[in-house]
Amino acid sequence: MNVEVTPLPGIGVRKDFATRNGRRIGVVTHRDGQIELIVSKSDDPDACLASLPLTADEAGALANLLGAPQLVAQLTEEHREVPGINTRQLPVKANSPFDGRTLGDTAMRTRTGVSVVAVMRAGQVHPSPTPDFTFTAGDVLVAVGTSEGLEGALKILKNG
Repeated sequence: MNVEVTPLPGIGVRKDFATRNGRRIGVVTHRDGQIELIVSKSDDPDACLASLPLTADEAGALANLLGAPQLVAQLTEEHREVPGINTRQLPVKANSPFDGRTLGDTAMRTRTGVSVVAVMRAGQVHPSPTPDFTFTAGDVLVAVGTSEGLEGALKILKNG
């Protein structure tokens, strides 16, 4: 997928890509920090069909919604031929006992055999988090392990 980056003098930067039907979808990041999700008209890729202003938190949540499943799908495909290995998204919810605590505090690998291979936060992927990586509510952990181990990991994040 080819993402085009276009400087917009006095405004900011537009980053967009063409969909299969010719429409362009992108983000305009304004110089003042404002973020807009944009969709072009199908008959004129330079004309905007829709523009949706997003806060930084909303942009991060959208990125997590779009990015985490793609990462999990890629890892699932890579592990498809390895029997007994699964990949799953594990959310850190606001009421989790590990909101504000580290990966090491969970002892997840020791307790379940599950490996956390990445953390999605506010649209950013943090690959191979170390034991001192601190979780924040809204994080989505990408974990690899057995079905039983992944269920155990989910319970750890939920109940401690």
